Amino acid sequence: MVGGGCRGLELTRGLVADGHAVRAVTRTPARREAIEAAGAECWIGTPDRIGTLRYALENVTVLLWLLGTATGDPEGVAALHGSRLKMMLEKTTDTTVRGVIYEAAGPVAPEALAAGAAEVRWAHETNEIPFRLLEADPRDRAAWVPAARAAIDLVLSDR
Repeated sequence: MVGGGCRGLELTRGLVADGHAVRAVTRTPARREAIEAAGAECWIGTPDRIGTLRYALENVTVLLWLLGTATGDPEGVAALHGSRLKMMLEKTTDTTVRGVIYEAAGPVAPEALAAGAAEVRWAHETNEIPFRLLEADPRDRAAWVPAARAAIDLVLSDR
């Protein structure tokens, strides 16, 4: 799970309760305690530097790219949904990843979200990586968590 913040931790708790293993990425070691308390393995890395995430894919079945609420420099945020996402998707080719969930909603610029959705479609067309677009508003946790779970279940059933 790359991104997701507090809603990602809520999703994690549900997944772990159902017997799934979750690895969550954080940029800051200060988040480790909260991630591990939710039941996930913590991975220190950043989607700004895909090399820090390459080995986070080891033994992962579903990649969750949950950056619809990313903030910061607009060009940097756009890169998370463009060139950085593309690079990450290319890295999944020779891994155990068998599906991708892309958060295609949120306060990020609509053009960036559309670019990210296009990257995920490209990965599907090029490498047949199953995917789902998570289009629930990430600011509405009551709707987002079940939508994320449904997307994961659908990707897993595509195997």
